[in-house]
Amino acid sequence: MMLHIPGVLTPEQVESLRARMRDSEWIDGRASVGAQGAQVKRNRQLAEGSPAALELGQVVSAALMNHPLFFAAALPLRILPPYFNSYAGGEHYGPHVDGAVRANRGAAPVRSDVSCTVFLSDPDDYDGGELTVIDTYGTHEVKLPAGDAIVYPSTSIHEVQPVTRGERVASFLWVQSMVRDSWRRTMLYELDANIQELRAQHGDTPALVGLTGHYHNLLRQWAEM
Repeated sequence: MMLHIPGVLTPEQVESLRARMRDSEWIDGRASVGAQGAQVKRNRQLAEGSPAALELGQVVSAALMNHPLFFAAALPLRILPPYFNSYAGGEHYGPHVDGAVRANRGAAPVRSDVSCTVFLSDPDDYDGGELTVIDTYGTHEVKLPAGDAIVYPSTSIHEVQPVTRGERVASFLWVQSMVRDSWRRTMLYELDANIQELRAQHGDTPALVGLTGHYHNLLRQWAEM
């Protein structure tokens, strides 16, 4: 499931993050990938574990965890500290798939079930730079307003198209979900969304209480803790 999550960060938060980045050191983006990814990745990123990356990552992580749509879609168990990258002057990231297990400094490794990109540049500020995700339903191009996020299964082949004008800045991270299977996460998300819509229309009727119980019993059956 791919899901657009609007308004993860406020405009003020985006501007604060961008201002902090302007005073930070950027390194070659290939520092965080393996041999295969290094062949197709051309961008810059804040150094993993640097003071700026840790400080800004806390802002992004907190905003995501406080967003009900993100929590419902990802059902996060662990979140890897966010990375921050920049593309300009034709930089790109060719087709690749994210590694299944990501090292996590000072903590247990994170299995990458859900990938997330939080856009920090508005679409009008750059040309190209679309996040292109390929799945069984076709090819999807994503280019969202600053502060919005996209989540999608980490099993998907994806790429970032060359940026031919301006600069594309974003945060990206991986989530280990309580529910490993993407199809089960999708079913739970859709069930939850329908429960919320019915509650808004009719209140907590006996039938809705029963559906809510069904949701939690499925989550209890499928969750890995």
